[in-house]
Amino acid sequence: MISMVALALIAGCNEGIDPISQVNPGPDATAPVIKIISPAPGYEIKVPDLISPVTVKIEVTDDIELKSVSIKMDGKEFAKFTDFKDYRRLLADTVYKEVANGDHTVTVEATDLQGKVSTRTVNFAKVSPYNKVFPNEIFYMPFEGDYMEMISFQSATKVGSPTFGTGGIQNSQAYMGAKDSYLTYPITNLKNAEFTAAFWYKVNATPDRSGILSVSPPGEVRTNGFRLFREGGPAKQRIKLNVGTGAGETWNDGMEINAPATDWVHIAFTVSSTSSIIYVNGSVAMNVANTGIDWTNCTSLTIGSGAPNFVYWDHKSDLSQYDELRFFDKALSANEIQDIINHDKPYVPKYSGEVFYMPFDGNYKEMNSKNEATKMGTPDFADGKKGKAYAGAADSYLTFPTTGLKNNEFSAVFWTKINADPTRAGILVMGPTDDAAPAAPNNRKSGFRFFREGSATAQIFKLNAGNGTADSWFDGGVAATINPAAGKWVHMAFTISGTECVVYFDGEVVKQGSFGGINWDGCDILSIMSGAPRFTGWDHKSDLSLMDELRIFNKALTQTEIKTIFNNEK
Repeated sequence: MISMVALALIAGCNEGIDPISQVNPGPDATAPVIKIISPAPGYEIKVPDLISPVTVKIEVTDDIELKSVSIKMDGKEFAKFTDFKDYRRLLADTVYKEVANGDHTVTVEATDLQGKVSTRTVNFAKVSPYNKVFPNEIFYMPFEGDYMEMISFQSATKVGSPTFGTGGIQNSQAYMGAKDSYLTYPITNLKNAEFTAAFWYKVNATPDRSGILSVSPPGEVRTNGFRLFREGGPAKQRIKLNVGTGAGETWNDGMEINAPATDWVHIAFTVSSTSSIIYVNGSVAMNVANTGIDWTNCTSLTIGSGAPNFVYWDHKSDLSQYDELRFFDKALSANEIQDIINHDKPYVPKYSGEVFYMPFDGNYKEMNSKNEATKMGTPDFADGKKGKAYAGAADSYLTFPTTGLKNNEFSAVFWTKINADPTRAGILVMGPTDDAAPAAPNNRKSGFRFFREGSATAQIFKLNAGNGTADSWFDGGVAATINPAAGKWVHMAFTISGTECVVYFDGEVVKQGSFGGINWDGCDILSIMSGAPRFTGWDHKSDLSLMDELRIFNKALTQTEIKTIFNNEK
């Protein structure tokens, strides 16, 4: 009776269930497949603790069956798995507790039942707490895979779904905006009587306007805090700044930048009790009078949007990229802002043989050496062929040491817009002193002199070079004559080799002649935009023209190379 009941129960339990049958799994064809989910390659742990933990997440799969999985930190095993709920797949999450400062490697080794072994590694680092790079720096957010502010070690609050783009200005990542997304950060330590914000920016012109950085009180109030934003079209976007002074507001309409950006653009602005200034790539875009800033009812900084308090006029989320965001508790000078640019993006010579580059973008710094030229008199800056340009003035010029410039071959290239008053001037000179005529020096036995002479409608450009005992003349003539009244930028170049000298306008030869090689005796300074102090004998003094993008090379450039520079910059 009992047996019959048992058989009935078994039959009832199996009713409606297909019988289980063994399936041949097939041959064991492949080794295990390993995926290290975290840490990500190149990840950096940035915390003030000397020792900190790291979470290691892995996924390992095999076509037949796993036998063992080992996880090592810097070659030392700290976790091993030999028992698997799913014999073909392991999803593990484990913590290594003692990560010290320095570079580290996670290694995962997996073995299947047939003895086939797979290995995968990931490198990451734990870095020391951030050391301030610049005086008066109070905020630094590098956007390297997180939103941590590196001085306070406090993370910004993420709203929406911003991400990280590749190709950051220094390292691999940068903030990438998204629709209805931005960051917020408390401004307890940022509310100063004067301040500077600086960052790198790659603009996305869609949408056609957005907030960029905003510290604004609730409601449509602009008498407190500040609002940096952009407006424009698909080809140009204007960077603007509004500052609340308490009693009112000031507007700085900044300048336009190209959109969409293919290169990073450095944006900075300063606010003080006398002015608000916007800088683009280190050059002053606009300087307006200001009476200070009022921080009443301002509690947080927004990055990548005008939200939540500056969304009127549709200044909402920005889909652009941001990198290396810094704040300072003072209004930085143009030179200090240029120092940030040079630190974040050190200049790399653009052309073969380039040993000197002076862009004149708000300063007289030579970009290869990072040395500043000595300023004589009161030269200034004006809108240039690219950014700003040197603007000459009476009894004014620059000098620069010739270390590294005196080579057997020599080339100089630059842009100029001629002011024919005075009717003659020195432009570039590397020459010796003249003991015979110290009041009006004219020693031409060594070095070179590039200068102009003529009238209000016809300026002729000439090159003189010395071989140690005598000098040679390369007078441009009609081909090397420019009408200053046309008001055009002209690209000029000259080359000196052991066999010839050549002068070029806009990439074309205007004068060429034989030369036996240059001598540099006594040539210890380069004069820019004047013959002074070494070549004023025929009144070749200061040039009131504009000069931009001055480059010097340690070789005689070919015409093809000069045309390449001309076409890149025209």
